[in-house]
Amino acid sequence: MGYESHDVLEAAGGLEPRGSSWPGWRGRAGEWKLISGLLRAARVGRGGVLLVRGRSGVGKSRMLDVAAAAAARLGFRVVRGYADVLTQMMPLAPLTSALGESGRTLPTDEDAAVPGPADQRLLLLVSLQEQLEAMSAHGPVLVTLDDLHWSDQMTLLALRSLTRDLASTPVVWMLAGRSGGDATPCLDHLFDLLERDGAARVMLDALDEGAVAEVVTDVLGAVPEPGVLALAGVADANPFSLVDLMEKLKSEGGFQVADGGARLIPARLPQAQEVTRGRLNELSAPTRHLLQVAGVLGRSLPVKDLAEMLGESTGELLPMLEEAISAGIVECTGQDLAFRHDLLWEAVTGTLPPAVRRALHQEAGEMLLKRGGSAVPAATHLIRSAGRGDARALLGLDRAAREVLRSSPQTAADLAKRALELTEPADPAWAGRAAVAVDALTATGRLPEAAGLARSALGRASFAPAPRLRCALAYIMLLSGRPADALSEAEGLLARQDMPDDLRGTAEWVVFWGLISLNDLRKGRPRAQAVLAGRERHSDAAVVGALLLLARCAMVDGRVADSFAHLQEALRIADSGTVEVIQRPYTRLLLSLNCRCVCQLEAADMAIQVAQQEIETLGVTVLAAQPSLFRARVKLAAGRYDDAAAEAQAGMMIADDMGTEGFIRVGLSILAYIAVRRGDLEAAVRHIERYLSQPGTPGMLFGSAWEKWVEAVVAEAQDDPGRAMDILEPTYADAEKQRWTLITVPLTAAWLTRLALATANLPYARAIVETAEYLERINPAYPIFAAVAAHARGLLHRDPAALAFAATNHPQPWESASAAEDLGVVLATTTSGTSATREQAITSLDRALDCYQRIGALRDAARVRARLRALGVRRRHWVQPQHPASGWDSLTDTERAVAKLIAGGLTNRQAAARMFLSPHTISTHLRRIFAKLDIASRAELARIFAEERSDPLPRS
Repeated sequence: MGYESHDVLEAAGGLEPRGSSWPGWRGRAGEWKLISGLLRAARVGRGGVLLVRGRSGVGKSRMLDVAAAAAARLGFRVVRGYADVLTQMMPLAPLTSALGESGRTLPTDEDAAVPGPADQRLLLLVSLQEQLEAMSAHGPVLVTLDDLHWSDQMTLLALRSLTRDLASTPVVWMLAGRSGGDATPCLDHLFDLLERDGAARVMLDALDEGAVAEVVTDVLGAVPEPGVLALAGVADANPFSLVDLMEKLKSEGGFQVADGGARLIPARLPQAQEVTRGRLNELSAPTRHLLQVAGVLGRSLPVKDLAEMLGESTGELLPMLEEAISAGIVECTGQDLAFRHDLLWEAVTGTLPPAVRRALHQEAGEMLLKRGGSAVPAATHLIRSAGRGDARALLGLDRAAREVLRSSPQTAADLAKRALELTEPADPAWAGRAAVAVDALTATGRLPEAAGLARSALGRASFAPAPRLRCALAYIMLLSGRPADALSEAEGLLARQDMPDDLRGTAEWVVFWGLISLNDLRKGRPRAQAVLAGRERHSDAAVVGALLLLARCAMVDGRVADSFAHLQEALRIADSGTVEVIQRPYTRLLLSLNCRCVCQLEAADMAIQVAQQEIETLGVTVLAAQPSLFRARVKLAAGRYDDAAAEAQAGMMIADDMGTEGFIRVGLSILAYIAVRRGDLEAAVRHIERYLSQPGTPGMLFGSAWEKWVEAVVAEAQDDPGRAMDILEPTYADAEKQRWTLITVPLTAAWLTRLALATANLPYARAIVETAEYLERINPAYPIFAAVAAHARGLLHRDPAALAFAATNHPQPWESASAAEDLGVVLATTTSGTSATREQAITSLDRALDCYQRIGALRDAARVRARLRALGVRRRHWVQPQHPASGWDSLTDTERAVAKLIAGGLTNRQAAARMFLSPHTISTHLRRIFAKLDIASRAELARIFAEERSDPLPRS
């Protein structure tokens, strides 16, 4: 929900454009119905997205103009923005032009409050979303963004996120961009994604014959004769060119109007382009020169910039400006001057010889640099004018790249790479520029390109930034899922005597992270112990890395309390702010992993929430997807499959958006497990097949234990226990792997025991039980291990008392149900069974069935019903009476909680924080809630909630 279906929009109708404000609008009747429907829906609280494509001059901008005027008449807050070929290097320029400078705050390296590189894209997205939510709280909002084929990557990312997360608010988006040769693959991809989410798309084609006649009638005020329509044909059915041609000839007396008809005088057929050129040629020379300089500054430009470029005061420009405006070439838009159309702008700039245009760009760039402030506006001009070795231009590009490195690393990468192309090979500054480009490419996830550039730079010669580039290369290798290469590179760096202290700390951190990823604890343990023994000689980054590795060692050894102690000490140091920015959220996520493993789920949720805040604030984009993926595992442990699936999907989307595709693999493994539990084996197989085709995760935070086990679960569900055993053979054969697996995935102990027994491998079953009992003995403070051991032992020895203990004491619902099911099976198949034993078996199976059904484990529930039938007991498929298909009573407990918070006026982000979910998951729940209640707005939800509930609403 949140996007309107076409039939609903067409039923809305009305709100036709006034007079001839959109000449030929009758030829766009279907498109206008979509627009009017979206506007009407937004007035009652519904949001929507309309995507507009078409070639230049076909009427996209005019459509947005008329929609904005109609929205304003309806009381909308209208915010309008556009992209420009000369603002492509300015992050978020289209949204900034719509929301104003308050719509963004671009941090620079000089603003960094923490050491190390950081990417502020996440923080900027949060800021934009909060601003739009605040606007929509006071009434409907229309956002129009034009010429998005010229937008920067940050804008496209923002639109993907904002339209999705604000779908339940009264914000209407109209997004326009060219189709054909001027389109970009990135814009095509964005529009495809938005359409998949429910956005409506219109393609503005050339006007048909009837619409052409209507346009000419609107302009001339009379019905055109065939000769006039033949003249109109030279405009190629392009609305802008057609209107331009008709108005020009009308002003020259080229038509005779009589008896309601219009005929051409004289009967000649000029080309439409001649009309545009003729318009320019009729202007005075000073006005033509003014427009040419204006064209270099952009389609839209501040008048003060034009005056400064011409060396004139604004007052002295007035006569020329008035002439240009009267001629219909430019118009005033707020404080700026803008060409009325791309075609006019392109016609003006096309009159400039390339050498002159390049010289004017150079002057414009130097003017903006001298002014001070941001160097990004100057960068676009410098790129178009600078020659190889142009020192001043290169310094300007350097400044701009450093300025946007944290807010838009994609832009920084483009700027730095262009600067490299313009740098002479022998220039000492080449290496520094290469280092900036490598940092930017790394932040955007373009890891192969970053690694290639780093190696190229290192292969040139010995230069000062070499350690920095080698350190960056080690980090890239780690992110690329190549921890062995990263480890080798970092160790080579640490062997150097000329390593700066800050880089040494980073290299030591990479070493420990690599060892954790490789699970090379034999090598890592003594190294970590040595660092802690002489911590005064090591950086805090190295100490934190050592503590994290020892925390992992403790978990593998089964000493959970020791692992917690190491993590708490690492957090104390990391929170001091003297370590690499990635270490703080990384450490917090590891803490959440420990908490989940011992079923301290609320503590796990809290650690994840703090980690997410740190990831956004510190700009650790590489970890952006992890909070959702970690939450998914916590929700699985709690038996909340809908939330777990939503969080996994959110994590995958973020990974795709942020360029960390390796983590998509983790989300797919979670979705595959949920699909098995729900009985959808086809979906589970699809997820696993896609999982196997994805590049490997960088090894951070999630080890292979969970993913390998899920592969085996899917294989076993396909009635192939032998393949499942093959997948898990290394785990059965290695005590260290067993401990790690049983701690991080507690439910595997019973599952692994059952699989070993099913494949007649009694030694493996005994090994799993022994490991589970060992973990129980050395972790008496964590009751989950007693339940896990009892379940595995009960299966091995067919011990009803142990299984009953597990069923009663396991804190996780699915695992408790599984123990109850196993108890029922043992009781039902005992050779000395009595009628009382049979009843106990039925009672235990009923308990398992009830729990499986409550959490949505439909495959397991079906299996238990089959077991009950074998005992002569038939149980119907579970249908919860209080959960019909639609209406208030159809909402789940989670959905009601979300509805209560949203109806109380909380934003998605505020509700997410209250419920320990991601904002994306709240959006997912809202779509389901709206569908069940047959509504599409928060206002309607608040009304229904008020009718259904009497408890007070929470307030933000």
